[in-house]
Amino acid sequence: MKQFRLYRFSLFVVFLLGMVHMPCAISISNGMGAGKFVFNEKDFAASVTEEKNNSMLLIYENLHLAAKGLSQEAFEYAVKGYNHLKSAGKIRNSRVLTIIDFTKPSSQKRLFIVDVENAQLLFNTYVAHGRNTGEAYAKRFSNTPESFQSSLGFYLTTGTYMGKNGFSMQLEGMENGINDKADERAIVMHGAPYVSEGFIRSRGYLGRSHGCPAVPETLNKPIIEKIKNGSCLFIYSNDMSYINRSKIINI
Repeated sequence: MKQFRLYRFSLFVVFLLGMVHMPCAISISNGMGAGKFVFNEKDFAASVTEEKNNSMLLIYENLHLAAKGLSQEAFEYAVKGYNHLKSAGKIRNSRVLTIIDFTKPSSQKRLFIVDVENAQLLFNTYVAHGRNTGEAYAKRFSNTPESFQSSLGFYLTTGTYMGKNGFSMQLEGMENGINDKADERAIVMHGAPYVSEGFIRSRGYLGRSHGCPAVPETLNKPIIEKIKNGSCLFIYSNDMSYINRSKIINI
């Protein structure tokens, strides 16, 4: 509760700073000293976006996400895409933001689910990458069916179903040419027995999927129940091909 009050206070400080620097102009006319307020809508929108990003960065710092293994670059890109998709009316569940940081090996907990409204880290756990994406590290990515590789970028979570991997959640790729064939490729979130610390102890890294972000079986249902139905999920790597091609990142 103390951390939450500190976060609220930090947001208030950011809001006050935004008001101080609000883009406007005051002009004097008629020789009478009358003030005229000129509102610059474009600059104001840019200022609001900047303040939103600053408030989200406070979450990164207050939750000590760097110490937990989430790179700041991954977080900042995720926030940028989250804000873009939210402004475009794509996101229906705006409370949570899911980030998978594929710069880390699969033996590390590289899935982060953040409650952005209450500044809480809901889940930090293991997640698998595709069989042909690499062994310990995710290095190769594809949008091609039957490639058995992971696809980077921004997704929206959709509905749930019971399949061969149990309780699962469908994903909608939001980036053309990068992950938009997620449905055709049956890229979903599901639980898997090879996503476990026991598997890491025996092999040195997690087992691999057909391209799906598979999570531990014990956390599968609670994770999906929290992020289903229209939240933003971002899979990141410092892969320059993706970073240069992503229209969302380069807005």
